[in-house]
Amino acid sequence: MLGNKSRDTLPEKALRSAVHALGLRYRVGARPLPSLRRTADLVFRRERVAVFLDGCFWHGCPEHHSVAGSNSEYWARKVALNQRRDRDTDEQLVTAGWVVVRVWEHESPLEAAHRVQAVIATARGDRPVNGREDADLRG
Repeated sequence: MLGNKSRDTLPEKALRSAVHALGLRYRVGARPLPSLRRTADLVFRRERVAVFLDGCFWHGCPEHHSVAGSNSEYWARKVALNQRRDRDTDEQLVTAGWVVVRVWEHESPLEAAHRVQAVIATARGDRPVNGREDADLRG
């Protein structure tokens, strides 16, 4: 497990790049709440939005999670604990007034970035452009 990166994975870099290309600025790998020992992949402090990019294997994606061939009981327990921690994290952040966005690693980075952009626009109180919250403003 030491070879598994906890941040700066290819899906994470792709999401960050897509979000940045939309003109949004964020903190990387930061704690949304200082008292909570958990970090979000992207944190928008002013808007109080935390974005988590979840790996299909590690977080039990309903579409792509595969059962480990060896030591399957250990891995099943590990994934269940990760899912429980994710739910607890979401509950604590929502209780503290944050919006949580969960993205699966298999999702299109551009589509996920537009979803994040829409959440940020709502948090800022922005009005949709041409009836769309994810409109591209570059003209």
